Amino acid sequence: MLEGVNVAVGVTGSIAAVKTVELVHELRRQGASVRAVTTDSARGIVHPWAIGFATGEPVVTEITGQVEHVSLCGREGWADVFLIAPATANTVGKVAAAVDDTPVTTCATTAIGAGVPVVVAPAMHEPMYDHPGVLSSIERVEEWGVSFVSPRIEEGKAKIAGEEAICTAVARAAGDRPLGGTRVVVTAGATGEAIDPIRVLTNRSSGRTGREVARACHVHGAEVVLVHGPVGPRPFGRDDGSGEAPYADVRRVESAEEMTETTVDACEGATALVSAAAIGDYTVDTRPEKIRSGGELVLELEPTPKLVDTVREEYPELPIVGFKAETEGGDEAMVAAARELGERVGLAFVVANDAGVMGETETRAILVDGQETTTVTGSKGELAAAVADALAGELD
Repeated sequence: MLEGVNVAVGVTGSIAAVKTVELVHELRRQGASVRAVTTDSARGIVHPWAIGFATGEPVVTEITGQVEHVSLCGREGWADVFLIAPATANTVGKVAAAVDDTPVTTCATTAIGAGVPVVVAPAMHEPMYDHPGVLSSIERVEEWGVSFVSPRIEEGKAKIAGEEAICTAVARAAGDRPLGGTRVVVTAGATGEAIDPIRVLTNRSSGRTGREVARACHVHGAEVVLVHGPVGPRPFGRDDGSGEAPYADVRRVESAEEMTETTVDACEGATALVSAAAIGDYTVDTRPEKIRSGGELVLELEPTPKLVDTVREEYPELPIVGFKAETEGGDEAMVAAARELGERVGLAFVVANDAGVMGETETRAILVDGQETTTVTGSKGELAAAVADALAGELD
């Protein structure tokens, strides 16, 4: 997600600075090169040696005659993005007022003046975060184009956002944003058809591909609505630790009918739909009480309407990206099935894959656009990036 991106990290005197080392490691795992700048207060919480070990580069602890702020964040500087994580209330206020009395605030003023993207991840006690002056400072610098990664409000504290949320914000700030100005709806996960109050009819989808597509579209600049089924791993957890997905407006659904109705509603005014969810093909009449075990049971299944057909009927001109999973026949069968679906519904393109990748982190898929095919092998994040790139090309 951050391959080839140079990130300068400003570390200030919040206790959340103890998380900086792992944040730097995550930025580098995502492909970024990282250099760090600290305030004097930060050095009392995390030693520059630790940060230097994490970045693999010397840490800037003071501005000298070498004009480190310019070489890092100037117009011809090293950094593609300046990230302040954690940012105290004091630092946020200074950035808003262009007060340059620490290496971090001096780099921030330089970056903003030079047009280098700035991302801020605040961390402080909740009453400080709620102070009108702090909120006014945040609003002011946002007007200058600075991006804020919302903190997690827990235990009376505005805790620094999770690593994935911060990395996603940095990737969005650093990218070209070819989907800027668009609103993309993405469906993800399985659906569940209630058999009785306890049992459900579902499938093996984890929703990982759909969530990665939503993230990739966000990084590419889109406003994203994520319609996610509750079966399997949730999108509400590791992303930022707050119980939500920071890259999207999440709408929770359960059944195929709920998924379809919510998606149709979300598509009003949307630029495109990416239908990545594994929506159940069948539903069943729900029994009001638990079915007793031990005896034979026959369930009468009824087919569910196809979501892409319903959306196409409602929005004849909406660009739609479909997904088609197969279990046999190899690439030839997958491509043929994808082409049939694309032609029948009038899809922008179709992502064909073997159903065996459900729940896995790695995947192999074929993007089918008319007679053109592109094979993508790697992580589901890499597939998602390819889908977002292809969607941007379709909308261009």
